[in-house]
Amino acid sequence: MNIGYARVSTTEQIAGLESQRESLKAAGCDKLYEEQISSVAFRGALQQALEYTREGDSLVVTKLDRLARSVKHLGEIIETLDAKGVGLRVLDLGLDTSNATGKLMLNVLGSVAQFEREMMLERQREGIAKAKADGRYKGRKPTARLKTQQVRDLVSQGITKSEVAERLGISERSVYRVLSN
Repeated sequence: MNIGYARVSTTEQIAGLESQRESLKAAGCDKLYEEQISSVAFRGALQQALEYTREGDSLVVTKLDRLARSVKHLGEIIETLDAKGVGLRVLDLGLDTSNATGKLMLNVLGSVAQFEREMMLERQREGIAKAKADGRYKGRKPTARLKTQQVRDLVSQGITKSEVAERLGISERSVYRVLSN
């Protein structure tokens, strides 16, 4: 059985998730697990997919970076799959770990992908530092602070802090922060 796993980092990437879903179905996946979550967060759907697999199955992903966040994490996933007798297929690479060559290529490509990610993060940090030095980087827009008056008005009307947070689309912690200032 082919079990598909699709992931995007943010809820804005709906088209990316749909594209992965279509590719996995076209690859013959009988069951799909998908989630919209950062690679560094706990990924429940990935865990469920790994638990669902049985000997002789294949876990199928469209790209390696949708599966693992690092070479170490990839190794842990491969170890879990190997222990269960489950293969891994990466569609965009034409990679299948059911043979020794596929396993070797997966490790090499995993290392390259991690290197690429680390380089991207390094360039991002450099760009942010330069923008800060030039006075062009202000960080994330303070969304909760912009709603200070609305928060105070709703709380003064006797609405609970959790309801205020829900109505305004901010966290409950932000409501408390606004009220403490």
